[in-house]
Amino acid sequence: MRDRRSWSKVTDLAPTGPELEVFVAAAGRVADHKTLRPWRLIEIRGSDRDLLARALNKADGKKGYSSKPRRAPLIIAVVADLRSKKIPAWEQEAVASGVAHMLSLALDEAGFGVFWRTDDNTRSKVLAKAHGLAKGEVLLGWLYVGGKPPRTRPVRRKTVDAAKHISRLPGGKKRRPVDEARL
Repeated sequence: MRDRRSWSKVTDLAPTGPELEVFVAAAGRVADHKTLRPWRLIEIRGSDRDLLARALNKADGKKGYSSKPRRAPLIIAVVADLRSKKIPAWEQEAVASGVAHMLSLALDEAGFGVFWRTDDNTRSKVLAKAHGLAKGEVLLGWLYVGGKPPRTRPVRRKTVDAAKHISRLPGGKKRRPVDEARL
């Protein structure tokens, strides 16, 4: 997880359908209130990417095909199913987002490059229709998946300063510093 990064450029290598199923089964273990599984994924490969390319341009009010879906051999649309009235919609979207993130970590660990992409029109009627979304489903974005290209130079990324993002409840005791040797 510490080395995960987005791969905006990937090779033509992608997991097969059966390989993807293994990754999705693992990602589906995300925390999920009432075990609703309020999500589904749409696998977009090959010429199906042209359907997405046309829909992206149509949603933007343009003709023709967007070049974006040709940036990866596999695109996985992430859909949240918000049909449950017992669980808040935000929580159902959080579960679907969690599945997408877990899936991206599993794919990264397996050697695939992943880039999560959204669009200004992600929630448009045009893209909902193109993805065959049912009433109560919303498109959260897409995972672009492909092989990791060889690096010619090392990538230097700043580490996350966790202390800046962790606080205590007001009035609580002061946090003790983390002993990284235990991690």
